Amino acid sequence: MRQSSVRGDRSRRRRQPDAQQLGWDDSMYEDKGLPPDAPGWTPPEGDGVPAEGGAVPADDGEVPADGGRRKGGRSPRRKGRKVLRWTALTLAVVIVGGAGAGYWYYEHLNANLRKAPRSLGGGGLKKPDPNAFGQSPLNILLLGSDGRNSKENIKLGGARQDADRKPLADVQMLVHVSADRSNMSVISIPRDTRVTIPQCTDPKTHEVFSQTTAAINESLQHGGPGCTLATWQELTGVYIDHFMMVDFSGVVDMADAIGGVPVCVDKNVYSHDSKGHGSGLRMKEGTHPVKGVQALQWLRTRYGFEDNTDIGRAKAQHMYMNSMVRQLKKDAKLTNPGELRDLAEAATNALTVDDGLDTVKKLYDLGGDLSRVPTKRITMVTMPWQYGPGEQYVMPKPGDAEETFALLRNDTALDGKDKKRKPTPDPKASTPKDQLKVVVQNGTNSTVTGPVSGRASVIQQQLAGLGYTSAGTDSALITQADTTLTYRDKGQRGDALALAKALGLPKDAVRESSSATGMRLVVGNDWRNGSAYPKSGDKKGADKAPDSADALNGEDTKACMKVNPQYTF
Repeated sequence: MRQSSVRGDRSRRRRQPDAQQLGWDDSMYEDKGLPPDAPGWTPPEGDGVPAEGGAVPADDGEVPADGGRRKGGRSPRRKGRKVLRWTALTLAVVIVGGAGAGYWYYEHLNANLRKAPRSLGGGGLKKPDPNAFGQSPLNILLLGSDGRNSKENIKLGGARQDADRKPLADVQMLVHVSADRSNMSVISIPRDTRVTIPQCTDPKTHEVFSQTTAAINESLQHGGPGCTLATWQELTGVYIDHFMMVDFSGVVDMADAIGGVPVCVDKNVYSHDSKGHGSGLRMKEGTHPVKGVQALQWLRTRYGFEDNTDIGRAKAQHMYMNSMVRQLKKDAKLTNPGELRDLAEAATNALTVDDGLDTVKKLYDLGGDLSRVPTKRITMVTMPWQYGPGEQYVMPKPGDAEETFALLRNDTALDGKDKKRKPTPDPKASTPKDQLKVVVQNGTNSTVTGPVSGRASVIQQQLAGLGYTSAGTDSALITQADTTLTYRDKGQRGDALALAKALGLPKDAVRESSSATGMRLVVGNDWRNGSAYPKSGDKKGADKAPDSADALNGEDTKACMKVNPQYTF
């Protein structure tokens, strides 16, 4: 983590909130210089940027340092401020990519970025093969760190006693952009979800952190964001291409770049009580544009929304982000070169990225992919969950959580609106069984449970017994959640379907890929033992997120937060 977002004399004067209201003096606002003016540019449509921001009050209550749950509900640390930041990043890099600022300015912004290894776990997932059209889905892990390792972060986050503590990843969202860029799915996960954190090695100190079971937000303390990414891959079975991480600083700069974002409450709300709990949000019933301190309060409010837990807080954040995207696509307000430059400076200074996103150009290309998705095809959900023993933490809900993850692995939109192809007769097999060349590979490697040796040989022998005597094996061990059978061109589909039926594999396991060199059967972690596939070949996979994921569509303009009766006025 960087020690400060102020580098040299770069930056600008922040808009100052009411100091009396916040109880702070003016020392937190630092004068920063700006690079010379660059030629103007017009921003393309893209993801949103948060509203005008400012410093925020201290957090809405103490949270155990181990990431556990305090009685009274889940309390993810300062989730709102960090979500506000990541929503700004995509638009910021899109803006920068269109600038005619010259090579020197791009290099200046590149130098602002902080980089870290993509994954710190061993034996990671294999990147899925592209589809028949050469397209691949894009998965990005968005992280918010609660680090207080600078004066500015302490001012923004409070809790000075935590200044020397390693940061926690208290905001974690996985963004899945479909291979054809027609839709986007975003999954939030409660910060105290108990998961297996795989063994990770700190890239700087080379300290090895043993595999453990703990709150998922603690994964960041095991070497950095690369360990959080490795943890997500183990949990979901989804290959993650990149991560983007932000800390407290930089929120105000990015929030000041745009106007208010409309949000709605169904009753008057005041997030404050006699014990000091609450974000300080005070708002009357109805829809109101929020910016600055109020926007930050909205995003971090737990006490006052629904059941006073971080599940309600996540829903409020989803509403805010969807509204912000709609607002930006409706009103392209960032047309002033100075404002755009301010946003680019703030975003690149606030951002830590993986080593595959180490330039503004790469970020710009990423922003272009995201901006292609229409708001009506954006779906935001919370991972289906259930309480653990004593309601001290949450766990992935059996069945529903895996069903949600499987939708991402299969590149199926969570909104259930993927175009349904008219059923066509399956092509007949054209190659005699004993002449069909297929390679079987063991995909059961896992940094958590370990591989199952000999799986390729077991299934190859099973195929031979079914008459596929030309089947061979590939000794390379890989990691894959689901068993798949890939083939090169349409002419092989009949043969692939016949082989899948013989093994009891479902049709959705059979996939055409432009990168395939032949027919390949990868035995995944869903088939770790036995010669008979454990899932019914007739069972169809889900085509939308389960109800427990509490999906919110990007164009739902009627969404309104339910106010907890204890926090109304």
